[in-house]
Amino acid sequence: MNPPIVSSEAPIALIGGGTLWTNDLEEALALSSHLVAADGGVSKAVTAGHVPDAVIGDFDSLPADARARVPADRFHHIAEQDSTDFDKALRSECAPVVIAVGFTGARVDHQLACLHILAARAAQPCILLGELEVICLLPRHLHLPTTAGETVSLFPLAQVQGVSQGLEWPIDGLVFDPLRQIGTSNRATGPVEITMQAPHMIGFFPRRHLSALTRALAGLSADARWPAL
Repeated sequence: MNPPIVSSEAPIALIGGGTLWTNDLEEALALSSHLVAADGGVSKAVTAGHVPDAVIGDFDSLPADARARVPADRFHHIAEQDSTDFDKALRSECAPVVIAVGFTGARVDHQLACLHILAARAAQPCILLGELEVICLLPRHLHLPTTAGETVSLFPLAQVQGVSQGLEWPIDGLVFDPLRQIGTSNRATGPVEITMQAPHMIGFFPRRHLSALTRALAGLSADARWPAL
């Protein structure tokens, strides 16, 4: 395995070329120590007045004007075409958690590919920031200070089981499977605790919990993190 291009003991913000919702980048940067751009995401970064610490991708969607505004030694070309730029960037980072903006909205197939990468790169915790929600691969155990009535959605990418506290419809005893049993539109009854048996469940929480989710994932102990696949 190649060494990471960007390594940090604090969260890293990652910007892509997709839709940026209001204050996405500012909220991610407020919680992060570095900014990385995935390929064409560099254009959105410099337009917002930020020069990324690194630009990673195959550069097939890299605007020339944006490239001219970033030092040449910050560009890291990964030529293969078998993975997305999100994957290239995420696997090239090492941080307690990555906060990714510009990867939701617009094309649904791109969003599905990002969910796939959250699981495929399970050893690197990552949060996708959407317009209304924060999205992550659930760790072995997660506690969030949700309040009664807030939507908590769970979507399995493979068969998986878990247990919960604080959900209106507990998941204990259920066998989740993307073709048989999913868990969207559940509701919190208060603070939520969810424990999963395997790195196969995507969680969706209200966007206001970005800071709490960042702290929770960044604070995971080594044995609470999923191993690399």
